[in-house]
Amino acid sequence: MNLETLREILPVDGLCASAALACGSVAAVVVWKWVLHRGVQRKMNEARQWRDRSLKQMERVVLKFKQKSPGVQTESILSLPLVKLAEKLQEETLSPESVLYAYISRALVVTQEVNCVTDFIHGCEEQLQGIRKQKEKGLLYGIPVSIKDHIGCKGHISTCGLVHYLGKVEEDDSAIVKVLKKQGAIPFVKTNVPQSMINYDCSNPIFGKTLNPLNHKKSPGGSSGGEGALITGGGSILGFGTDVAGSIRLPSSFCGLCGLKPTGHRLSTLGLASPIGGMKSVTATIGPMARDVDSLVLCMKALLCDELFHLDPSVPPIPFNEELYNNSDPLRIGYYEDDGYFQPSPSMRRAVRETKHLLQAAGHMLIPFVPPRLDYAVDELFTRGLFSDGAANLLEKFKGDIIDPNVKSQVSCYSIPILLKKILAFILKPVYPRIARDLNALCGVGSVKSLWNHHVAVATYRAEFIAEWRKRKLDVILCPALGPAFNEGYPGKLFAATSYTNLYNVLNFPAGVVPVSTVTPADDEKLKYYRGHYGDPWDKRFKKAVEGAVGLPVSVQCVALSWQEELCLRLMKEVETVVHERRTTI
Repeated sequence: MNLETLREILPVDGLCASAALACGSVAAVVVWKWVLHRGVQRKMNEARQWRDRSLKQMERVVLKFKQKSPGVQTESILSLPLVKLAEKLQEETLSPESVLYAYISRALVVTQEVNCVTDFIHGCEEQLQGIRKQKEKGLLYGIPVSIKDHIGCKGHISTCGLVHYLGKVEEDDSAIVKVLKKQGAIPFVKTNVPQSMINYDCSNPIFGKTLNPLNHKKSPGGSSGGEGALITGGGSILGFGTDVAGSIRLPSSFCGLCGLKPTGHRLSTLGLASPIGGMKSVTATIGPMARDVDSLVLCMKALLCDELFHLDPSVPPIPFNEELYNNSDPLRIGYYEDDGYFQPSPSMRRAVRETKHLLQAAGHMLIPFVPPRLDYAVDELFTRGLFSDGAANLLEKFKGDIIDPNVKSQVSCYSIPILLKKILAFILKPVYPRIARDLNALCGVGSVKSLWNHHVAVATYRAEFIAEWRKRKLDVILCPALGPAFNEGYPGKLFAATSYTNLYNVLNFPAGVVPVSTVTPADDEKLKYYRGHYGDPWDKRFKKAVEGAVGLPVSVQCVALSWQEELCLRLMKEVETVVHERRTTI
């Protein structure tokens, strides 16, 4: 339509008015977006200022303690394993004050190096005075504890790395924090997470990027990456993360720690913030991270108490089973080196193989095991289940936010309209079948009826898996943990590589990670010939993700059936013991 025709349809005055209205509308939209952006920036600046004030307060309380008690040997305190530290606190040969301030001091040093602490729980000093008045000393009496950002703590914000949650101050402690305090533990800092936590890197636009203390070019893992970095750096002796796809086990693997993902509802998740609240197809849990298995055992003994069962009646009242954990009968251990979905890195495969031989030499029976229909479990049960709403709830939390570069590829993928995802999946299926299946799964379930059918499918698969387990009369399973630590920026581009861990969220089995070795030059050499199972862009990306990791930790994963955390921990302890014995004899 030319200008003359337009003039015939509209009077000149009307045309000018329409143009003015259009320009005004565009200007209004631009101004509105600018106002929203300024609001987001203001909220983020306020959160950073809160964090900075918290760190300053940590500095002040440490300085005050050092002036008051100049003779305290902090290095000797920091060198003690958790069980030994707990003994000394119980015996009162160490004071809770000296231990707390030693860890606050060390946490400051670590966060200055790797940016892992986001908040100082200032009430820890008041709690320090209160625990002396408790009638009985709990099992964790005087032990400083760090907690992941989204674990609720009264008077503090659970950000989830998203602007959406800023300004929402918690009115009460989460159930797990209450139980920790009841057992004498002292929560003293909160730690960083990736934006939205549906990612296993550790970066968000509010608090920035957390680095791996072992290699600053590597990711500490996630989403409990701040915990992994702080504990590895020596700034915490016991920490708490959460896990819906591997978020306890992945940072434990990347940072060389021990971490336990319990069965869902073995510990309470009351009082935890979540950007995907209401998602029930895949089980999210809370669990401990520490430097050794004994620390995890002591922690679970402390938490599985009457206080927990009273605070959250949905948690079965099952205390820690000492008899099951201490049983010395040889174990029947199923094992696999490769899940068939992502080819393991050379160091992952070697770690399982070497650990298998060590366990056999210790008298245990090792039996080959193949997880049934793994592709189906990962694509249809995990991915379609986690994003059963087509990622709608998750994307809603990103509205108006600044997208962190490390999650940008994920958010872009989730934001593709469902119809377009299906078309792309159809086009890609002949060339890149794995990526096509993932895209299709990201469309979600589509209806309430389909969601119910999905829940049935998960239960059916669980029964199938357990039947295979029972057929071989297994006690536990030994398998790879994803690793070594990825180069920064890669976790967000390889979310599907969590297949080794997310399987056990679908099954709702307890699973833990134990470091057993480090990457060798021979592993690095073999990596040059890595092709992957599909030869698609994900396989090529995975190879680049794990490059340059010589000397970094390599872990294995230990798995038991639901509600058998004690058996899972027993295998973890057996692994830790045989690996330690090998090192001492070399």
